[in-house]
Amino acid sequence: MPTTLSVNVNAIAMLRNRRDLPWPSLEHLGRVALQAGAAGLTVHPRPDQRHVRFTDLPVLRALIDDEFPQAEFNIEGYPSEDFLALCERIEPEQVTLVPDDPSQATSDHGFDFRADQDMLKRVVGRLKNKGMRVSLFADGDGDIEAVKLAKSTGADRIELYTGPYGGCYEDTALGHAILEKLGQTADAALAEGLGVNAGHDLTVANLPALVKRIPKLAEVSIGHGLTADALEYGMAETVRRFRKACGQTI
Repeated sequence: MPTTLSVNVNAIAMLRNRRDLPWPSLEHLGRVALQAGAAGLTVHPRPDQRHVRFTDLPVLRALIDDEFPQAEFNIEGYPSEDFLALCERIEPEQVTLVPDDPSQATSDHGFDFRADQDMLKRVVGRLKNKGMRVSLFADGDGDIEAVKLAKSTGADRIELYTGPYGGCYEDTALGHAILEKLGQTADAALAEGLGVNAGHDLTVANLPALVKRIPKLAEVSIGHGLTADALEYGMAETVRRFRKACGQTI
């Protein structure tokens, strides 16, 4: 199956939040993205609501339920009690857990599966008991033992943190080396029965090589690069371009 695309709308929300106005509309642009073939929408509701607001989540949930029932809602965030309660209320198809400090500008590392093992087992079990798929943010550094520990939490998938790969846009050799580490991590995860997602600083230019190295990559969630391209190409055409980069037939 081709890699699917989930559109992260946080960057759109950040632009909206610069003014006390209802545009750009997450609901409208989410609809355009889904009409163009995106498989779902992703949000990262931070405690300070500097990007997506808590009030956005029921609106996006209803958009998917009412108009695109085949699509998925993916909510990512640090597993605080408030975040877990939010997920239980909104009931996304997938929850992506990240080890972010609330003050971080963006996600920039995966879990320490050795130190966080007990906490993650409790949280994963709680979410899965509510019928949600759980993905854990993971460093794509080729640490096979960490992948095995991720599997032992009961999670369904890992999401490879691809920030270092995306940052190599001017260093091809380093990009190839990081890509191979990502591939080794994915190989180990798939061998353990984990699904593999990926996200962070992915673009139309660097996606094809990632998908080629990880042909069973289930999903990519993309926000910043996709939103930047949408300023030039429009949301619908940008979604189609990213879908092609994922190996999908348009």
